[in-house]
Amino acid sequence: MTKNHSISIKSTLVLLASCLFFTGCVGTKTKNEPAAKAELASANKVMAYGRFVPERRDDFAWENDKVAFRVYGPAAPLKGHSSGVDAWLKRVDYSIIDKWYQGHVNGISYHVDHGEGYDPYHTGISRGVGATAIWLDGKAYAAHSYKSYKIHESGANLVSFTLEYEWYTPLGIVKEMKTISLPLGTHLFKVDSVFTLDGKPSSLPIAIGVATHDEKADVFFNKETGRISAWEVIDDFGIGTGAIVDPELVTDIKHIPSDVKDESHIWMFTSSDKFGKLSYKAGFAWEGAGEITTNQQWQTYLDKVHP
Repeated sequence: MTKNHSISIKSTLVLLASCLFFTGCVGTKTKNEPAAKAELASANKVMAYGRFVPERRDDFAWENDKVAFRVYGPAAPLKGHSSGVDAWLKRVDYSIIDKWYQGHVNGISYHVDHGEGYDPYHTGISRGVGATAIWLDGKAYAAHSYKSYKIHESGANLVSFTLEYEWYTPLGIVKEMKTISLPLGTHLFKVDSVFTLDGKPSSLPIAIGVATHDEKADVFFNKETGRISAWEVIDDFGIGTGAIVDPELVTDIKHIPSDVKDESHIWMFTSSDKFGKLSYKAGFAWEGAGEITTNQQWQTYLDKVHP
């Protein structure tokens, strides 16, 4: 064996070990996937964009010209984190994900508004902006964080990707293959999920939750349009969150407060079909962006969108 071959093999082993240590081999690369170290190629570019963020505990973040979101990845601590969807409030139409994460690496907090928006929205163990849970005997059973991802499209008019979740429930092992898509021009991302139980597609009792931030938010719903929503004020600006499902699939809607931090929600109850499929939309609007500025405007917006 030559010295060069030895170095090559050692480098491969080091790279593999890094993958296991930092991401649990979480990523499935595609030709559209951005590099781990973003070079801010997205600066001032208006686009629908998403990427894996190994520099911030394996977050996965996505955005369009109006809204941005992120979920926690495998490197997130078990305590205090879950599979809820976080809202990043932006007041500019261009991409901010790379810039804000680069700022995070350099000690500039995205929890402070530097003129483009910021992240004051707390998710924790809640469902945040419309994440799912298995609902059994009045209790939500939710995944912790995604186990793998695959990007289908990113960087133009649409971002689309699939996140894999797997967790234990009293029914057995549930897996959710959650495909999320977000085009330009909307406040809502679409979810097309496939659920399996112990490896087989199954009809399962599903609850879609919108967090009330320990009852700081007011909640609203419309069974005729399949809508749940919340409106609260954070740092003097209102933010509306919500989810919509085909009303024919809605079995019930309940507002369930809790004394446990992050467990107060308005819930919409439905189920996956016999093939394990369920589709819905979720998202938010921020008064600081200047487009949807009142609770009534937000409810009207949701009720006019086809789920």
